[in-house]
Amino acid sequence: MKAQALHGHLDALLLAVLEGGAQHGYAIIEALKERSGGTLNLPTGTVYPALRRLERAGYVESAWSTVNGRERRTYQLTGAGHRALSGERTSWQEFSSTVSRFLGADAPPQAPA
Repeated sequence: MKAQALHGHLDALLLAVLEGGAQHGYAIIEALKERSGGTLNLPTGTVYPALRRLERAGYVESAWSTVNGRERRTYQLTGAGHRALSGERTSWQEFSSTVSRFLGADAPPQAPA
């Protein structure tokens, strides 16, 4: 998938992944990959800055923990993050419904100009 296609949607995808509970960064990346059927194979250089941005916005909070002797930062949604995700879902439904009127399988063909 083209990175440009994700523009403006990465934050919502990250919030949706974290809706299931706290996860460390690598697990978030793997969840994106798995839930997308391998289409979203994002590098850490894309995901971690987005997580930091969400944390600064108050949608995500993080804490350090030790797992198998390794330090990991674990991220989880805040109340504001849950509300933001709800708003993102509403916006997505409106957007995708509108675009489907033009690009969807049932969109009426347009006469050539």
